[in-house]
Amino acid sequence: MNMEADAKLVSALVRGVSILRCFSSKRQELSARELMELTGLPKPTLFRLTETLCELGLLRFSERLSKYVPALGLLQLSSPVLARMALRQFARPHMQALADLTEGQVQLAVGHRRELCLVELANGMGNTVFRPEVGVRMSLSRTATGRAYLLAMAEDERRAYVRDLQASDPQRASALEQRLADARDDLARHGFCRSHGDLHSEIESIAVPMSAPQDGELWVFAVSVPVYSPLYAKLEADLGPRLRTLVRSVESVLGV
Repeated sequence: MNMEADAKLVSALVRGVSILRCFSSKRQELSARELMELTGLPKPTLFRLTETLCELGLLRFSERLSKYVPALGLLQLSSPVLARMALRQFARPHMQALADLTEGQVQLAVGHRRELCLVELANGMGNTVFRPEVGVRMSLSRTATGRAYLLAMAEDERRAYVRDLQASDPQRASALEQRLADARDDLARHGFCRSHGDLHSEIESIAVPMSAPQDGELWVFAVSVPVYSPLYAKLEADLGPRLRTLVRSVESVLGV
């Protein structure tokens, strides 16, 4: 295969993946017109690619909705990703114990480069905190987990991210720089980062990153409780130390 043909093949793959990336927990159904607007692909190209993705079982056209929806093939592709993450199995009982104790929610996220995804979730009895789906992409700038992840990054990678955000969204970048300063101070003083209600004003979350990457991936644990929870007033004295202990317990099992 010559270089020109190889370049075209890569381009087609990138375009196909760009279609799949249009779908999210908030955008579960998309029409052909919506996909063209989101990807910028011309109509003939879009239809060739969606037909291929449907044939591969990664997309499906719903006659009832007259829209495309993610197909079961995508779910099957996620299975080996989750299965290789043995850390989830080690962490799950610790996470559930803390969730039951706090009647809140404990999350585990993993990140690589600028991608951060939720991979495990434990909910305590009576928990009223929003329950996201495993696999959802997490904000790097507006969550305690995201900021803990950024601070665990190599410094040059974090600066590059903030610099690119400054170019695309100066206001958001300015807010992030202040939040990162707060998060750095919280980590130094208390060992965790706070959410400050950036996404949900009635929910407070704190996050603790693992002390070292695992196979090139960075892991972050977080716990969330409603602001009206009795534990909300005990973040520093009770909830933070418990979350730090959870993280250290998992690290000891892994030999970190």
